[in-house]
Order: sequence, then structure tokens, then C-alpha cells
Amino acid sequence: SYELPDGQVITIGNERFRAPEALFQPSVLGLESGGIHVTTFNSIMKCDVDVRKDLYGNIVMSGGTTMYPGISDRMQKEITALAPSSIKVKIIAPPERKYSVW
Repeated sequence: SYELPDGQVITIGNERFRAPEALFQPSVLGLESGGIHVTTFNSIMKCDVDVRKDLYGNIVMSGGTTMYPGISDRMQKEITALAPSSIKVKIIAPPERKYSVW
């Protein structure tokens, strides 16, 4: 349960996990596009082979949506699974990222 500023108490169930999951699995919303990890991977793979290592090592999370707990770890896991095994993936999640929208 959570108390709102006006004193009203609300109960939030598993829907609080569905919103961030839709970032990785848009199919839960009926969309046929890839998640943010797939989009990031595809973007890197379209770049010149000489810069890909640097891009994988400098993935920056920004915007309020990236403030969900555990989202950086999830992004790390998902990108690492897609990237070549010899590549080190580094997700950068600055604490002030909610103010850093694109």
C-alpha cells in the first residue's frame, strides 16, 4: 500500500512491474517491435566495426524511465547476451539521469 499526498491509500500490485517490462518486451502491450536492448544492439551493429567496442563500453542510461529499480542491471544482462562474447558491455547510469532526457 502507498499513501498519496492527499491521504488516500492505494494498493499497487504486479502492474508496477509490467510497465518497465514492456521496455524489454513490447509484445506485452501488443507491439511487434524489439525491446530497448534489441534496438540498442541493432544500432551498435549498424555502426562501423571499428567503433563498436567503444559503443558497447559506453551505453548511457538517461531519462526518467531509466529510474526503475534494476533496469541498468537488466540492460547489462540483455545486451551482454546479444553482444559478441569477446566484448565488454558497460552500462553507465548516472544518478542524475532522470534530468538527462534526449
